[in-house]
Amino acid sequence: MTIATARKLGMDVALGVAMVALSACSTISVSSTRYLGVAQFAPTDPNSVEILRREPRRPHEKLGEVYLEPSGSPPVAEMEQAIRREAAKLGADAAVLVYDRTKRIGTVYQGPWWARSSYAVYGRRIVAVAIRYRR
Repeated sequence: MTIATARKLGMDVALGVAMVALSACSTISVSSTRYLGVAQFAPTDPNSVEILRREPRRPHEKLGEVYLEPSGSPPVAEMEQAIRREAAKLGADAAVLVYDRTKRIGTVYQGPWWARSSYAVYGRRIVAVAIRYRR
């Protein structure tokens, strides 16, 4: 093995490790709440759940809310798939995005009391309403 080949191999390995490390920094926390008094439906196929930006004109029933809290910078497709999976558990045909905000969620203090520093911690929260079309 030549020095040039070894360097290229080392760079390829370093690039691969960096890609894995960057993707590992992003996480998605997802949960849902079913509305009280709404009929329960069998889960639907997550791949058939639509992601909508506004409420459809087609008659539908609101089933509950899906909450997504991404950390880092996960891809949009990954976040949408997480919403689809959670809405499908409620029996939804679609999920209407109603809230997407980044807001201050706390403050972190560090250092000794005589030289303490602080910085704000921000978090993103996305809320979608799971709906089922009337048949």
